Amino acid sequence: MRIIANNKQARHNYFVLSSIEAGIVLEGSEVKSMRLGHCSLKDSFVLIKNSQAIIKNMHIGAYEKSTAYSLDEKRDRVLLLNKAEIRKLYSQVQAKGLTIIPLSVYFKGQYVKVEIGLCKGKHTYDKKNVLKEKDIALDTVRQLKNY
Repeated sequence: MRIIANNKQARHNYFVLSSIEAGIVLEGSEVKSMRLGHCSLKDSFVLIKNSQAIIKNMHIGAYEKSTAYSLDEKRDRVLLLNKAEIRKLYSQVQAKGLTIIPLSVYFKGQYVKVEIGLCKGKHTYDKKNVLKEKDIALDTVRQLKNY
């Protein structure tokens, strides 16, 4: 498993309740561009429309050596999930007010996979508490090291 891109802001801004691995529908030049690492998940999210999971705002840079037609870098891409998984995600998003965020993109064998997470938004005080806990943990490690 080779990671192409991580969404660091997702774990900072959201509590990740569960995660699912999904395939993604790509064109050939997009896969070649991803092999070079030209992918970003910043500000991307997943919508469920017409019983399909669609990822929006995922940036895949253009492949320089491609002679075929040029694709929009932030076009909507379809995620490959079972009907049961889509229904489960849709019901949880509608009932609990959760959101679906892509957490990482990686190669699994020859296939590109996306890890999507069912997330709940953090408040500013939650973010501050997490940073405070990290600082306390670092201080204890430093003090134990010097002891």
